[in-house]
Amino acid sequence: MTKILITGANGLLGQKLVQLYANDSNTQVIATGKGADRNCSGSHSYEQMDITSPDEVMDIIKKHQPDFVINTAAMTHVDECELNPEACWKLNVDAVSYLVDACKTTNSFLIHLSTDFIFDGENGPYTEEDSPNPLSKYAVSKLESEKLLQASGLPSAVVRTMLVYGVVHDMSRSNIILWVKKSLEEKKHIKVINDQWRTPTLAEDLAKGCALIAEKRAEGVFNISGKELLTPYDMAVATADFFQLDKSYIEEVDGSIFTQPAKRPAKTGFILDKARRVLGYEPVSFEEGLTTLKDQLAHV
Repeated sequence: MTKILITGANGLLGQKLVQLYANDSNTQVIATGKGADRNCSGSHSYEQMDITSPDEVMDIIKKHQPDFVINTAAMTHVDECELNPEACWKLNVDAVSYLVDACKTTNSFLIHLSTDFIFDGENGPYTEEDSPNPLSKYAVSKLESEKLLQASGLPSAVVRTMLVYGVVHDMSRSNIILWVKKSLEEKKHIKVINDQWRTPTLAEDLAKGCALIAEKRAEGVFNISGKELLTPYDMAVATADFFQLDKSYIEEVDGSIFTQPAKRPAKTGFILDKARRVLGYEPVSFEEGLTTLKDQLAHV
């Protein structure tokens, strides 16, 4: 029996991981998070855990002795991180050091989520070997957490991902697809930028990537994302077409019209060759992702 402890289990990726393992009789899942369990009832157990408390982290990891810890918890609101750098550092860096210390006592393999934002967007799409150059406090904190993990000597993997979209029954926040769909259904005019490029990631694919790393005990850095390089405007138009909504409400703009505290990289995107070769990872197309989303929205 493999034991997997998930931090941030109430978030989008956390819930997808709990669902992924729900019918796996060879895996015992310990879901952890702040507040009550938001996951649908299943075979997992749930513990409240504040990952910014070193004592709580140590106690719960020692109690359960997991084979793997998948850390999905983070402060990911980029502008909020810029405005509250201390809170950002506490959750994105200090908490990772507490997880590392606890995992060392139980010899647990730590899988940690990172981001495309560690790059400056000058030379995307990126491989795992490309040199980071973070532009925001959020990006600096995530790069620091990667360095911390890699210097720890702990068996571990870093999962870099970007622009994750999906649906769970209890959503704490929206994502670009749901925002576009809702806005167009309500006949609201929206401005969507055309000068940033990403490889948007279906939450199920990201969960699958994490599970493949655990299955193979694959150490190191892995790019786990979708495979199509798209702008938010491309995504909005594709969403409108897919759901048969009126595209005339979408206005194509460039990023200069928005004033945001944190700077964003212009063109990231990931090259997935390593994940394909080492893990056998293969993401769905963006259209297949929208189909998955549509099916799930029918049941939420």
